[in-house]
Amino acid sequence: MTKETIKDQDKSNNPEKTKTVREKTALGRMRTFNSFRSAAFRLYFAGSAGQWSAMNMDMVARSLLIYRLTGSATILGVMALVNAIPWLFISPLGGVLADRVQKKYIMFASQTASAIISLALALMLTTGYVSPERAGSWWVLVVASLLQGGVMGLMLPSRQAVVAEIVSEGHIMNAVALNNLGMNTLRFIAPALTGFIIDHFGFAAVFYTMTGLSLTGAIFIAFLPLTSRISVRTSGTLGSIKEGFRYIVHKPTIMVTLVFSLLAIVLSMPYMTLAPIFTEDILKVGATGLGILMSVSGIGAMLVSLVLASLPNRKRGVMLIASGLVSGLALVVFSFSHSWSLSLVSIVFVGLGQAAWLTLGNTLLQSYTEPAYLGRVMSIYMMQFGLQNLATFMAALLAEAAGAPAALGSLAIALVLLSVLTVVFIPRLRRLE
Repeated sequence: MTKETIKDQDKSNNPEKTKTVREKTALGRMRTFNSFRSAAFRLYFAGSAGQWSAMNMDMVARSLLIYRLTGSATILGVMALVNAIPWLFISPLGGVLADRVQKKYIMFASQTASAIISLALALMLTTGYVSPERAGSWWVLVVASLLQGGVMGLMLPSRQAVVAEIVSEGHIMNAVALNNLGMNTLRFIAPALTGFIIDHFGFAAVFYTMTGLSLTGAIFIAFLPLTSRISVRTSGTLGSIKEGFRYIVHKPTIMVTLVFSLLAIVLSMPYMTLAPIFTEDILKVGATGLGILMSVSGIGAMLVSLVLASLPNRKRGVMLIASGLVSGLALVVFSFSHSWSLSLVSIVFVGLGQAAWLTLGNTLLQSYTEPAYLGRVMSIYMMQFGLQNLATFMAALLAEAAGAPAALGSLAIALVLLSVLTVVFIPRLRRLE
């Protein structure tokens, strides 16, 4: 009996084995979760999950708390502004560190610092130092926002740049999309949970939970293996920063991708900080409603992250521009809606568009940037969050004068125009594969 006959007989006599072989073959062809084959990526993903959870809870709790303490859109904007200032100035330094130092060390130290800030806020709420009865106690939240801005400015360039070191080049978009999928899954769960905790246990319980989540994430990062270290050949830190900016200016593909991504963030993301104005004064749905609103925005984000994780590396420039258009149109609807149902539907598409351009912009930058400059390029990209908070401050001032719908709506219309003009006048971006 030949070997081939034996194999055929074995297959016919073992249908379960044949089925298992087919399943393994199908899983091997499945692109969606390729990056999870890397043990380093699994540790990175688990460590990031702790930080994402804490960030999403903080986004709801701190904004709502300061708005309830003050009732002022301007002070809400001030909190965003002080968060932006250190982010904008420290992020370039974070980029230099990412190109010089093992990234896991920066990530571990930063997540530990975030846990300490959350714990300090929880204790101040528990002792009653921060409360409506103590006029002006909102300054503590502003200081916490300032410190968090500095911590995130240092951490995020390393968190983004390390992806290219723990997965292969062909899996970068898959890894970034899975990373965003995890973030958006928690964005779906964490805000609604935060609203529930606030209504039933108070704000302090939220910050204690954030402390535990940040520390858990730091533990996973501590087990992340050391990745390759790239030596930056410059005379000093300032020289490294200047070299990074010169590199971007002389790389048109990187420049147009950065500019579009940064403008899209500036014009759309302020809705997250201004959301309490809509839920408290226009939709009147309270803390639980705010949590549900922010969670629902994660539904579209989760779906698009799954899709992008499964797609080949093609037409990414077109998809980047289209995502800006979708998000802008959805934000226009949300801004002027007085219907809870319509607001929920529109916010799904806002989340979808945002997740798409965050994934695509990040992927394109990592794909087209030389490794020696990746940390610094990603540090400029991460300045988006500082610019976002700066835009939020301006939007808050406009909201105080003309109302939140007009403020957010004008930014959304500008995003729609930006997307249309980019399609017409910047062919380089839409041609990127």
